[in-house]
Amino acid sequence: MDATRSGALVIACGALAHEIAALRRINHWEALDVQCLPPELHNHPEQIPGRVRAAVEAARGRYARIFVAYADCGTGGRLDALLEPLGIERLPGAHCYEFYATAQRFSELAAEEPGTFYLTDFLVRHFERLVAQTLGIDRHPELIGEYFRNYRRVVYLVQDEANSDSAQARAIAARLGLEFAILRTGYGQLADGLQRAAGGTPAGRPGAEERLAWPR
Repeated sequence: MDATRSGALVIACGALAHEIAALRRINHWEALDVQCLPPELHNHPEQIPGRVRAAVEAARGRYARIFVAYADCGTGGRLDALLEPLGIERLPGAHCYEFYATAQRFSELAAEEPGTFYLTDFLVRHFERLVAQTLGIDRHPELIGEYFRNYRRVVYLVQDEANSDSAQARAIAARLGLEFAILRTGYGQLADGLQRAAGGTPAGRPGAEERLAWPR
């Protein structure tokens, strides 16, 4: 990017808006601007590269650095094909579950139980709109057995203990007929990525990772 410009822009998935705002506040990254794209794009991942491209082109020349707060997120490498020639970095991994838990821990979770449905703080808050209504299980609960027949458990990846909702997450697991577990990840590699974008050192990383807990 143009080194004569100042400040940095994060082009982010809207599902990360709350967490990015918290990290920006904690670390006093006032020069870090954030532009969020709609979280509903996750239902249409083929649209993500195009929307990111438009945001990058609109910001070109106005910032010293641009960082993309998306993982691959179902784009099948198309997001990387867009960003790599531009020298723009994105969050690591295939999806937010991986960069929250970190690659090694997520790999362990997947190997331990491939049939795992993951929740984040954002998905717990918006499960009804983004999952239940999209899949139609709010209107046709009999479809739950079809959609989730290969799943065995729900793992709730908690980013912010103070704003988490384990009771709601547990209710979602019960609704889906699955076992329930909690892993407190904190912000994982999201904090590292934003640190590089802001050019600073994180002052706080709430919610350090804990071992998987199976509530009684």
